[in-house]
Amino acid sequence: MMQSNTHTTNVDSAELTKFSDLAHRWWDEQGEFASLHHINPLRLGWINELANLQGKQVLDVGCGGGILTEAMARSGAQALGIDLASKSLKVAQLHALETQTAQLQYREISVEDLAAERPASFDVVTCMEMLEHVPDPASVVRACGALVKPGGWVFFSTLNRNAKSFAFAIVGAEYVLNLLPRGTHEYAKFIRPSELAGFCRQADLNWQQTRGMQYNPLTRRYWLDADTSVNYLVATQKAA
Repeated sequence: MMQSNTHTTNVDSAELTKFSDLAHRWWDEQGEFASLHHINPLRLGWINELANLQGKQVLDVGCGGGILTEAMARSGAQALGIDLASKSLKVAQLHALETQTAQLQYREISVEDLAAERPASFDVVTCMEMLEHVPDPASVVRACGALVKPGGWVFFSTLNRNAKSFAFAIVGAEYVLNLLPRGTHEYAKFIRPSELAGFCRQADLNWQQTRGMQYNPLTRRYWLDADTSVNYLVATQKAA
């Protein structure tokens, strides 16, 4: 089931258009979103290890075509995916029907509006590869903090802002290796861990763990480690 709502203005229309134009490719594991399919088991395993998704109320913010959302539902969570790209949500909904994935819903609503509607409603909130695509990432973090229950988990992933991340995430991934469509990312929107930590403090989210995500283009293998210089994931908990 998918519901639509009016929404606030923390959205870049060019970003919405970019991902809407590619909506039909979300579940093509050899297409533009192949890297998301490759990293999904890693991020799902990490989230599940810390938060134990079985039986939990889970929200996936900026869910796109539902790659992570659907995986969390199949892991036993009652999952809701939200996004503002209508075409992506329709693809997500269709794929859930095709795979007969239960305990899964989608809504077209901003995270800020959902926070006003359903504060402290979720055991786990995920916001992966989204913060670097919105005008005001701090607003998204605050909304995620408002949506999670006291003691609940909020997970973020984004890109660090430094020369190495520019070389790897933009030049390498988009122009050399063609892992992502050109223009997927804007360097100025990358977020340093120290900046994200500040957003989390303001949202009453306690920083628990950080992991870096690495990729070997020769073996096409992804893994998590302690190096957060390019792609990194953060686990936080709402103050009880």
